[in-house]
Amino acid sequence: MTTPIRIGALAPLSPPGWVEAGQHLLAGIELAAADVNAAGGIDGRPLELIVRDTAADPQKAVAAVDELAGLGVVALAGEYHSVIARAAAARADALRLPFLCSSAVLDALTEQPTDWVARIAPAQSRGWRFYADFLLSAGHQRIAVATVPSVYWASGTRILRDYITPRGGSVTEFEMNSLTPAALCDELAGKGATALLLLVGHPEPAVSIVKAVRSDPRLGGVLIGAPAGPPELPEWLALLGEEGAAIPFLRYLPEQLPSLGLRVEAALRERLAQVPSFVAFEGYDTIAVLAGMLRSHGPDRARLAEAWPHVSVEGTRGRIGFSRVPGIGVWQWAWPPIQVVDREPAAPDRFRILRAG
Repeated sequence: MTTPIRIGALAPLSPPGWVEAGQHLLAGIELAAADVNAAGGIDGRPLELIVRDTAADPQKAVAAVDELAGLGVVALAGEYHSVIARAAAARADALRLPFLCSSAVLDALTEQPTDWVARIAPAQSRGWRFYADFLLSAGHQRIAVATVPSVYWASGTRILRDYITPRGGSVTEFEMNSLTPAALCDELAGKGATALLLLVGHPEPAVSIVKAVRSDPRLGGVLIGAPAGPPELPEWLALLGEEGAAIPFLRYLPEQLPSLGLRVEAALRERLAQVPSFVAFEGYDTIAVLAGMLRSHGPDRARLAEAWPHVSVEGTRGRIGFSRVPGIGVWQWAWPPIQVVDREPAAPDRFRILRAG
């Protein structure tokens, strides 16, 4: 019997993790593994995924990495939440276990530069500067952010402020642990902000904030934005309906998918019974890259970690390779395609591309 090659997969599959994002991520990972195996595996050896739920808990993530390393996985794939991925990356680095992170964008994914970790998703600084430029180009100089304590949200606020302030704008922060959505509306009405960005958890308090702002006649001209992307997934539409439209967010897709992307999109749509998000494509690309590395360098962990700079794999959104990017301590795909998108007010189940790059 042929011995399988084991890959560990991390995803938030239970609360307080964003379960819908985890399901999309895992759907992409599982589809890619199935495609690899249908094509004969890796030199005749099948890929075997061992999936672990991180539940948006750093301690669970670290325990999962330890367990998966003990089970003989040759590499780790996945994770959506940045703070959780950072904990997993630190542990993988300590254990000398290759980890290809699918979706987490936090720039400082590791404290120190490492050869054991790489990333498919773009760094937060790239995406959020792109988003900030979109806001300024649309005439929004006075930006408010509703936020909660988190390394990820604090990093996002800093990126926005560092980009917007030198260009004549301002960023005012509102801490939602001490404000109700109604109190936030009162604050906004007195501050003259033209845009409010949701740097908070989904579905709450994000959904309640959207409903409060949308129902406040004083704030009819305020743009609501959600750069981290919750409007991408169907749950947003189910919870908010038309109120969830016209809220710009970041997604990492090209304007036109290549042929592989179109085929994978159709398969993911069938697997998920809904339109796949960019997170599902990130999951697929992660396994496609690891499979390519396994074919060229074999299943030895150390040899895989040496392979990052040699990767050239056709992904669902373009050709993927890794390099060292200033200020980023992991091997980075520089860069995935990026868009600012929202849901059409007249047809909230459809998306509008507001800016692409």
